[in-house]
Amino acid sequence: MILKLALAACVAASACAQAADTYTFPTYANGAAVDADCQRMLADLKQQEATLGAMQAEPAAALLAGFDAVTRRVEDTLGPLALLAAVHPAKDIRDAAEACDLAYQAFNTAFFQNARLHALLQHAQAADAIDSSFARDLREAFEDAGVALAAQDQARVQALTNEITALGQAFDRRIREDRTTVAFTAAELKGVPAAVWKRAPRDAQGRYLLGLDYPSSVPVIERATSTKARERMWRAVYSRGGEENLQTLAQLGQLRRELARLFGLESYADFALRRRMAKSAATVQAFLDTVRDAVRERELADVATLREAKARHLGTALEATVLERWDTAFYTERVRQARFRVDQERFRAYLPPEASLNFVFLLAQRLFGATLAPLSQQLWHADARAFEVRDQAGGRTLGTLFVDLYPRADKYTHAAVWPFRNVSTRTSRLPAAALVVNFNRKGLSLDELETLLHEFGHAIHVLLSQTHYASQGGISVKLDFAEAPSQMLEDWVYDAGVLKLFGTVCASCKPVPTALLAQADKARHFAKGMLFARQHLYASYDLALYAKDAPEPMALWARMEAATPLGHVSGSRFPASFGHVATNYAAGYYSYLWSLVLAEDLRTAFAADKLDADVGSRYRRIILGNGGQVAAADLMQQFLGRASDSKAFFKSLNKQ
Repeated sequence: MILKLALAACVAASACAQAADTYTFPTYANGAAVDADCQRMLADLKQQEATLGAMQAEPAAALLAGFDAVTRRVEDTLGPLALLAAVHPAKDIRDAAEACDLAYQAFNTAFFQNARLHALLQHAQAADAIDSSFARDLREAFEDAGVALAAQDQARVQALTNEITALGQAFDRRIREDRTTVAFTAAELKGVPAAVWKRAPRDAQGRYLLGLDYPSSVPVIERATSTKARERMWRAVYSRGGEENLQTLAQLGQLRRELARLFGLESYADFALRRRMAKSAATVQAFLDTVRDAVRERELADVATLREAKARHLGTALEATVLERWDTAFYTERVRQARFRVDQERFRAYLPPEASLNFVFLLAQRLFGATLAPLSQQLWHADARAFEVRDQAGGRTLGTLFVDLYPRADKYTHAAVWPFRNVSTRTSRLPAAALVVNFNRKGLSLDELETLLHEFGHAIHVLLSQTHYASQGGISVKLDFAEAPSQMLEDWVYDAGVLKLFGTVCASCKPVPTALLAQADKARHFAKGMLFARQHLYASYDLALYAKDAPEPMALWARMEAATPLGHVSGSRFPASFGHVATNYAAGYYSYLWSLVLAEDLRTAFAADKLDADVGSRYRRIILGNGGQVAAADLMQQFLGRASDSKAFFKSLNKQ
């Protein structure tokens, strides 16, 4: 096993993490091994806390280095465990990884309530802008943990933090471990590509059993000509998590509200947003209002177009035709095919998964001067693979990327990157990240290639970062900037010159026809009103959920969705599967729209040539290289040569 081979003298898996330039992912035989490694981490952290506390009037650099050493020790163990909790096939290992996270959260809150450490930090005089930035981040962490609160309130902060973490884990777990299947006859699956269902298991009646994973559920909702089939799958997808998750979300709202009030703030939104680019809920609401105003008429026009398409398809009178929620994806695809002669399924023949991954890697080489080559490692599943990231110019190792492409039982169901190990140039520490998606093994649609590029954007933000401290590496940035570098790259899939790189990585792959790509580029702007109106709804719901009254989640959603043109479907439970607002994006879902404003502005620098290596090099050095050690607004100013604005975003919203 790799763990034994990496460094025979290592005692803990985490201690073996960097035996060489590339990162060797730790392996665990069972949950007990995870727990043992976790206990070693906690013991080490307590020792590091004591060492920090024993410092006197040390230079700021020494103090900050000590704080960063704590971050690195956490990453060594909890970094990979956070990933394993979402992707490991063995439940005992997943559960032990979650238990370790809970144990760490208890330590972390108490650590940042340590008055002695806070006092040392308060008196530290930073030597430069980077140290000043890191010291400010640390002071805010102490403040957010309640270092200035009375002892009884500090204890309550600890209890609340632990409970919020546990409830978030339970929320995600119910979705990840959902084994629901929906039964369909072959006739009901008419219109759905046979590759989706032909080999699916069958029930006693011979019906095909399809799960709720993306490669199974989305084609049914988008392609099945049977309205009833689409409805059944749609209702199943929008019922994941069930009543238990609705109750959990309500608890999270109340607990976060109580947490905010301990700090003298009325709402959790106030508590969270004061640390972000937006600064306040009022600023976010004003921004969301501008988006709503920009897309309102277009949304109504989109709904009318789809309703007309349904009436024509079914041969019903327009005034008697009702467009349902489970109709929108189906008729959006029909209209796109009719108007633009483009079908996302056609792209699968041109975009095999492995070639798609290699294409993305080649793009990183051409644009950012980084090469990726496979590594031999034993990982959590046979589908998972490791890659070494090297600097093309100097040949030095930059970091390690792990990739897990395909769906399976109990795996995280969406697409995400785990930035579990950050760079530190001060200690020659190299980063590692894991890219997790759930793609069709037969090939990718163009939309899925866009998703792959989005997630890869997060990964390279981690892997090409060159920050002084690990605590500020990669995507350790303000939440409302974190999505911008990944969203920026989404646009690259519609560029014919970029897609020509496929021929370099896959000689046997048929090139995507130029005409098909051009039509897809036009088609992506259809129904943009509905798309952005939905994103506006999600962001507005999240903000309202964490407002001062902490409303009941399902009632709030039903009321807000009912105010949209398509209304609310009785019995659907979307908030029960809205993992973002339960965990890391609580009072932060607006960040996707906020970051897109920045992403569209970043794209303007590549307008002449999306493969311009000079612009890519500057982007790597300024945006990616600085991680969170420089303010996002300053990075935008440096890269663009001007202050960032929203012109490109609203221009994009108006594209037809």
